[in-house]
Amino acid sequence: MIIAVDGPSGSGKSSTARGVATRLGLRYLDTGATYRAVTWSAVERGLDLDDTAAVAQRARDLELEVSTDPGRQFVIADGTDITTAIREPRISEVVSKIATNLDVRAELIRRQRAIIDDAQASGGIVVEGRDIATVVATDAELKVLLTADQDARMARRGAELAAGSVTAAELRDQIVRRDADDSTVSEFQVASDGAVTIDSTDLTLEEVVDVISRLAMETVPRGRGL
Repeated sequence: MIIAVDGPSGSGKSSTARGVATRLGLRYLDTGATYRAVTWSAVERGLDLDDTAAVAQRARDLELEVSTDPGRQFVIADGTDITTAIREPRISEVVSKIATNLDVRAELIRRQRAIIDDAQASGGIVVEGRDIATVVATDAELKVLLTADQDARMARRGAELAAGSVTAAELRDQIVRRDADDSTVSEFQVASDGAVTIDSTDLTLEEVVDVISRLAMETVPRGRGL
């Protein structure tokens, strides 16, 4: 099966999706990592990120490997392990320029769908991002919109980052400005048709994983066990 988890920055999508994948024995795909990988490659090559054609070509040429093992995540671009590098503030600050490039989106959505298709042989996959249910995997058996209020999202994102690695202004930029930018090309603030909305503001990670795992078990057709 395919479980699609959409939502704004800091809502807990990554931790939740990994937790659900681990609980149910499914693969896991962080689609945001693919956009960060293209961003890293473009920045490393000194490309003008406003040159949409050049950046789109870089996306098409990039040799990219993204792990779908929820217990061992890595991203390799053109032979270089960039798992840690793509989370650096210099990438977070400009990744929206890549994510709003429509030609880059088309290329990465193609790659994401190929990964999703490959995962079906092993039982299925939990995919998280901005527009999974609405664009990438519209046929997902379970669609979830994971939300949380702004204060909770900023606190969670701050906890994910190394102490002192970003200022309060930079943290707010990562949450508020990125959501505003990304909303110009993907609809992730409103639940798609058939999606279940889960507000994680007052829930622990374990509680959210429990809810989605239960929904997944109820969604699987009879005769197909997870």
